Amino acid sequence: MEVSIIIGLFVLGTILGSFYNVVAYRLPKGESIVYPASHCPNCNHKLTPWELIPIFSYLLQGGKCVNCKQKISIFYPISEILCGLLFVFCYLSFGISLDLIIALTFTSLLIIVILSDYYYMIIEDSVLIVFSILLIIEIYFIHGYQYLLNHLLAALISFLIMYILKLIGDFIFKKESMGGGDIKLMAVFGLMIGWEMAIITIFLSAFIALPISLFILKANKNHEIPYGPFLSIAALIIYFTHLDINLIFNFLRSLCL
Repeated sequence: MEVSIIIGLFVLGTILGSFYNVVAYRLPKGESIVYPASHCPNCNHKLTPWELIPIFSYLLQGGKCVNCKQKISIFYPISEILCGLLFVFCYLSFGISLDLIIALTFTSLLIIVILSDYYYMIIEDSVLIVFSILLIIEIYFIHGYQYLLNHLLAALISFLIMYILKLIGDFIFKKESMGGGDIKLMAVFGLMIGWEMAIITIFLSAFIALPISLFILKANKNHEIPYGPFLSIAALIIYFTHLDINLIFNFLRSLCL
């Protein structure tokens, strides 16, 4: 039974991952996510159902468009696999429960954030708004009004802290130090994992980003690196491992003893 659930969620994740790729690719350009139908960006060849099968269509086509033979970015199957794996992690972390619904919604949001920020260095307000509304509704019906109220307060605190950090960064570096999307994303983190752990994502994301950024900048000093993906990865690590501020304090206390 458990294997069937894992396989089912992985398949669902790859299918939705393919759609999330479309959302992340089209929305920042002001394009519709439903029209025109999926097509090759090079020759506008309309993809057939066989060319839309997540992962397998890429492999069967040899990573090329069947019409113009233009190479298809390997990022497409990678993002589909990533989404499938994250959906499985949601199940392994929360099991068959109502919280699994919240986890899948939150994970879906972060996948789109990672993709859109990678493609264009943009985190779409419309995506944040739609998914935030969904999460608020789900939290209300699953955990109740008081729980939701506490987490909305945490979202506000997270937003204000991140906004203050931006103002400080702007003053020090004499230029925009942080995108507005990152600040709004932090509010979603506060809603989901509390304001304390939302702040921890800043430090954890910096730890993750440092070696990767150094490697990228060594190859190209002028390359701009989006920060949203690192924040999202840090938030997912905290969310899936159920870390909280008390666990971190206890761990730090044990190191000092």
